Amino acid sequence: MVLLAIVLLIVAFLASTIVSPVLIVAEDAEEDASIDMAATFSLGGFNWVYPGSSINSEGQTLHNVHINNPDDPYGAARDIMTYSYGVTPHFIFSINNDAAQAIFGVNIVDDIRANDGYFGYPGNGNVAGSMSRGDAVGTAMLSNGINVFEIPIQLLMGNISLHIV
Repeated sequence: MVLLAIVLLIVAFLASTIVSPVLIVAEDAEEDASIDMAATFSLGGFNWVYPGSSINSEGQTLHNVHINNPDDPYGAARDIMTYSYGVTPHFIFSINNDAAQAIFGVNIVDDIRANDGYFGYPGNGNVAGSMSRGDAVGTAMLSNGINVFEIPIQLLMGNISLHIV
């Protein structure tokens, strides 16, 4: 029964991505839980979203949803995605730095910053820092690999949370 329930949940989740992509947001608790990076996920793959350029009709950014909308930050994130990109996610996965480091390695944030040359990061001795934020995230994720076994652990620990909006 449990296995059937899990399969049904996965099928429902994948079916919902046909109609509405899932929004994945990387949040930094050290910055008032600001959203530092985001991506939409659908059956077509990932589409990187830079939170500082994603706005609602009032000019509020995805980066500052927790500050501007403390009572409903994920509803505000949904509205910003609809306004800026014409997509309305109903599932939002929030990932903090601890989850990112557990899944992609302890250097994931530093590796992203080393690659991200467009937003003020100088790079490091190994990387010039010449990529867009989305390319920097994608490159760091591929370079470090993914530990898929950490995903359910991080969900249970609360480092990854699901918000239905």
